[in-house]
Amino acid sequence: MAEKSQKTGTSSITKWIWRLFIGGLIFLFLIFFLAAMDVFGKLPTFEELENPENNLATEVISIDGETLGKYYRENRTPVKYRELPENLIQALIATEDERYFEHSGIDFRGTARAAAKLGKDGGASTITQQLAKMLFTKKASGNIAKRFIQKLKE
Repeated sequence: MAEKSQKTGTSSITKWIWRLFIGGLIFLFLIFFLAAMDVFGKLPTFEELENPENNLATEVISIDGETLGKYYRENRTPVKYRELPENLIQALIATEDERYFEHSGIDFRGTARAAAKLGKDGGASTITQQLAKMLFTKKASGNIAKRFIQKLKE
């Protein structure tokens, strides 16, 4: 008798797992379908992804190679990755995305936590998502529906 109830319980769990799996596949298909129908708006092209627009300062350089001045809204100077101190890189990862080396750009555990707590216990954006937001979204929308679409694009 106990064997029958245990089998029914296992069967119920198995059905829920399959429902979640199929529901997830349907959700992913729906997201990709809506993206293909351009419901989310314009996404960046491969060219824009490979060559992002940089707000670098314009430098005025004299004939002998000295910088006379800079014109800018944001005073940015390009730096190669290898020129960054290792401590700076580790500090950035520790403060912004502690599981940086464990995911491929989207931290599903952090996303689930943020969704469950409605974003009140810290964000779930990875360094990769933050970069996408800075390069292509510019400013987070105050409208919850529009912000959700921005997050999907990121």
